[in-house]
Amino acid sequence: MNTNYDVIVIGGGPAGMAAAIEASKQNTSVALIERNDELGGILNQCIHPGFGLKYFKEELTGPEYAQRLINELQETTVKVFLSSMVLSIHHDDNQTHYVTFINEEGNTTLSTKAIILAMGCRERTRGEIKIPGSRVAGVFTAGLAQRYINMDNFKPGNRFVILGSGDIGLIMARRLSLEGMKVLGVYELMPYANGLFRNIKNCLDDFNIPLHLSTTVTKVIGKDRVEAVEVSKVDENLQPIPGTEEVIPCDTLLLSIGLIPENEISSKAGVELNPATNGAYVNERFETNIPGIFSCGNVLHVHDLADNVTAEANITGKNAALYALGLTSSIRDNTLVVHVKTPIGYSVPSSIIKNENASIFFRVRKPISNAVMVVTSNGKEIFRGNAKEYKPSIMECQIIPSKILSEANDEITLSLEEGE
Repeated sequence: MNTNYDVIVIGGGPAGMAAAIEASKQNTSVALIERNDELGGILNQCIHPGFGLKYFKEELTGPEYAQRLINELQETTVKVFLSSMVLSIHHDDNQTHYVTFINEEGNTTLSTKAIILAMGCRERTRGEIKIPGSRVAGVFTAGLAQRYINMDNFKPGNRFVILGSGDIGLIMARRLSLEGMKVLGVYELMPYANGLFRNIKNCLDDFNIPLHLSTTVTKVIGKDRVEAVEVSKVDENLQPIPGTEEVIPCDTLLLSIGLIPENEISSKAGVELNPATNGAYVNERFETNIPGIFSCGNVLHVHDLADNVTAEANITGKNAALYALGLTSSIRDNTLVVHVKTPIGYSVPSSIIKNENASIFFRVRKPISNAVMVVTSNGKEIFRGNAKEYKPSIMECQIIPSKILSEANDEITLSLEEGE
């Protein structure tokens, strides 16, 4: 068996498959390592439509979207290792990387010049937000409930309360309703919804499911199984307001409270993580602080659409392949560090090349109307964009010409100013 590849991709979801496909187009040898026994990642359980509108220019379900990429992958020379769990990434003095994984054949170590991290993300759980109450049955993350219904044909419960207005929770509100289960309401801590507008309309409004903003679950009630949940209004500091408690009888609580990039392997390999995203700091080529290690998809930052994941992975796959072939080198000089100010939560990339046009993606934390993007460098304004409306949880793109960036010193800062 070949144990040396130009590029190794870790993760077989949309990011991993798209990156592997693009890397192979550069005449490189590519290996893709996936811990599940099938490719596709989370797409396999997302049987609802809405995928592919941007990337494939037609509406697909999650499995159909995954199959498109699988079909493309099968036309390449990419070596796929399924049911294979990566244990470690380590390096030598010659900047060669080694990936060790285990499967039914035992431990295997592959060497490479370039690695693409595409491990995706996991759901935030009840324990991470510390909801009080007994440890009863009937508390699920929304994604787990989705898998139970769509892939395992299990019924998680009968009467549901959903905490969090993320897209997975909204989609599950519709799915549960279609399967004859009762969704009593969606409760959101923030004063605004966090999911896509189309999901608010199609998944809640069309099914008469109420959305309660500035409200959270403050207690889980029950002995063996969930019997009810207590919800409370929250103040401007997101703290429960005494006297606003309400008990909602139900048998199941679904949590749609955010996703966390799976970066344990990355950290052990020395990759520096951004606390704002829980993903890696990357430059304009999606390369991390470790030369030859790249990152893309939901392991880098949580995306709104699989289409955006795929587009980002295409860029990453090409850059990793060019690096492995020695046609490009790591960007360390002539770069600008990108900072952000509230209400912008983070930007991708974290650094850009000074003398090239830059496409900077950023996410805002709250809705803002008629806001103007302002770019400063060492306190001096160098760019001012057009006023527009920004919505939370939507990745925006700002293209900044190289002529403007040439005026910057060592860094730039992105901020939003509310217009009149």
